[in-house]
Amino acid sequence: MTASRAERVRPGHRDRVGESPLWHAGERALYWVDIEACAIRRLADGELQSWTLPERVACVAPHADGGLVAALETRVVHVALAADGTFTLATLAPARHERADMRFNDGRCDRAGRFWVGSMVRDMGANVAAGRMYRLDTHGFPSVHIDNLYTPNGLAFDPDGLGIWWSDSHPLSQCIWHAPLAEDGTVGRRRLVADMHDQPGRPDGAAMDVDGGYWICANDGGRVLRLTPDGCVDRILDVPVSKPSMCSFGGDALDTLYVTSIQPANPQGDDLLLAGEVFALRPGTQGIAETPFRPPR
Repeated sequence: MTASRAERVRPGHRDRVGESPLWHAGERALYWVDIEACAIRRLADGELQSWTLPERVACVAPHADGGLVAALETRVVHVALAADGTFTLATLAPARHERADMRFNDGRCDRAGRFWVGSMVRDMGANVAAGRMYRLDTHGFPSVHIDNLYTPNGLAFDPDGLGIWWSDSHPLSQCIWHAPLAEDGTVGRRRLVADMHDQPGRPDGAAMDVDGGYWICANDGGRVLRLTPDGCVDRILDVPVSKPSMCSFGGDALDTLYVTSIQPANPQGDDLLLAGEVFALRPGTQGIAETPFRPPR
């Protein structure tokens, strides 16, 4: 177990549902989203900027041609953000949701620059496992690669790109899986890595370090866990809020772990003042730079 004091990245700024922290090395900037505010945030040199999109925005990834890839409720877009708060959107693919009450959730690019994103029923209380994991290609989202999920989360890729991790943060699941990932993007047979019913918190968003350690936010548990490939928890980092949502490595040396958080419906204790903030931890290891999305040719 490693101790690391959580620092507030932007004291006083609180999101409703903070998600998808992304370190942009070229800009030396931290991006993240507030899903319920339909917002993309950017923090650089102490300046916070925000852009309000026309739909809930679930996650972002860097785009090789500049700007970001963003998963909205009904489509995945290439978004260009201007300093004056304006933006332009170009649709990359429409959603293929199974139900009208669904949206995208966790997403990021694999080591080959392919964008993956999961879908979920917006009302987790409906207890419907209609969630899917898709990979964007030249035909949009032509096939489902992982199915039967309530709330897909925890998407991450092994350092060599030959394995994919994901979780399901729904109370009825709370599991983490790993599967081989072929060069063509085919997902192999899944392996259950961990069932977190016996751990405080549900497995939410995640990040990968250079040694193959899988860092997962324990939503409702107020901490971030590091799992080894065999599912053992070998490090625990506390955060001062109950609902950490996703983590990502950043900073010039990729040795800072940024953690977004969510405001609970009935906040208590430290959540009253801190829930929804973004935190920075020093986990004692380095992460891997996010691979930009490379449009399929």
